[in-house]
Amino acid sequence: RGQGWGWLNGRMAQVEELGGNRVRLTVDVSAHELEHAREHATADLAESVKIPGFRKGKVPKAVLVSRIGRDRIWTEAIESHIGGWFWNAAARARLRPVAAPEYAFDALPAGDAEPWTFTAEVAVQPTPEIVDWTTLEVPRPEAEVPEELVEQELEALRRSVAGLLPVERPAEEGDTLVVDLISPSGETQSDTIVQLGSGRLVEEIEHSLVGARGGETTTVEYEVADGSTTQVEVRVKQVHESVLPEVGDELARSASEFETLAELRAEIEGRILDALEQEIDAQFRSAAVDELVRASGVQAAGPLVESRARELLDGFLRSLARRGIAPEQYFQVTGQTPEVLASQVRAEAAQSVARELALEALAERAGIQVSDDEVRELIREQAEAAGEDAEAMIADIWAHGHQESLREDLRLRAALDRLAADVKRISTEQAAAREAIWTPDKEKPPAETKLWTPGSEESA
Repeated sequence: RGQGWGWLNGRMAQVEELGGNRVRLTVDVSAHELEHAREHATADLAESVKIPGFRKGKVPKAVLVSRIGRDRIWTEAIESHIGGWFWNAAARARLRPVAAPEYAFDALPAGDAEPWTFTAEVAVQPTPEIVDWTTLEVPRPEAEVPEELVEQELEALRRSVAGLLPVERPAEEGDTLVVDLISPSGETQSDTIVQLGSGRLVEEIEHSLVGARGGETTTVEYEVADGSTTQVEVRVKQVHESVLPEVGDELARSASEFETLAELRAEIEGRILDALEQEIDAQFRSAAVDELVRASGVQAAGPLVESRARELLDGFLRSLARRGIAPEQYFQVTGQTPEVLASQVRAEAAQSVARELALEALAERAGIQVSDDEVRELIREQAEAAGEDAEAMIADIWAHGHQESLREDLRLRAALDRLAADVKRISTEQAAAREAIWTPDKEKPPAETKLWTPGSEESA
């Protein structure tokens, strides 16, 4: 296969195989996108170029062109946009570059009313050869609803409709108290309802209330956010204990829309079963793609893995920052080292890329395609969930060429759907029996810390 063609935003990108996993990608840039790039470059240069008599950002376009020349503007436009044009074209052509591309073009654009063409030579990750996935056997356990989960749900319902009975005894965990909270300045928060053990108040105050009786007053000192200490006077007015209804038809009528306990239990069991089925299905799909990777001997290494590892590590560090945790604190608390974390992240990155390569090969063999309408429908769903204008979001995504990454994500999801539907499902008992009869070709890689499916964003 010497060359191929891929459509990108209504224009064609030619892919020529050069050997040694290198390709030459020829991309036609539309006149509309050239104009967009030139306008951006003009605005950027107007902000940075100093021209006597004009403030930055206020230089008229004609003056700017006359002072610095059109070639300078086109050079800025091409340098700042060619990378985006290349990566969009590579995504549409389903190429996975593993190195920086080498760009070439005959001349700068003659104007923004005509299209322009450039080429890029780059090393790419080859699509792996995969086995016939319909022959793979993947265990899938049957979902069983544990009785204790149903009982926990019923107990939570009992507590949600529990009555309160005043008592004269000392307060115990789970009791509900009515208290006044008085600050050192005399400001009073009257008739505050506190359920001991709920964590609504600071730990020191709740702890001081265990064993308290109605009419008692105590002063509690505690630490505030800036590290200093303050105190509050707590006056206990009433102590109530919860009176839980019996588990029966009356509970069903008072805590739900059902008339009988049997109906309520059936609804709870069905809800738990649905959740378990979803969890089992997610695990089964992950196991299926891992089995495809293993059976096909798909290996991922090099720049793709290193780039993915950096993405995963950056995402993990951002997740720590959102929780107010510094990396040093994380390592101190977990006992982990930066070297071990980096090794784990790299292993996860390698497995993640291997899964994508295997699914991409499956999509290629199965002829899976994703239409523009399917991409637009995904964007509409995301816009609706975010409360944004769907059509405006679609227009913006298409204007910047970002629809290709969404298309590829949908294509990999469809490939995973196909894989999960086609593999042979076996019971966990069958899988265990076959694992007991070990042969070298059945040896599996160590389990990863996080299972991947297309569309997942954040690591660790």
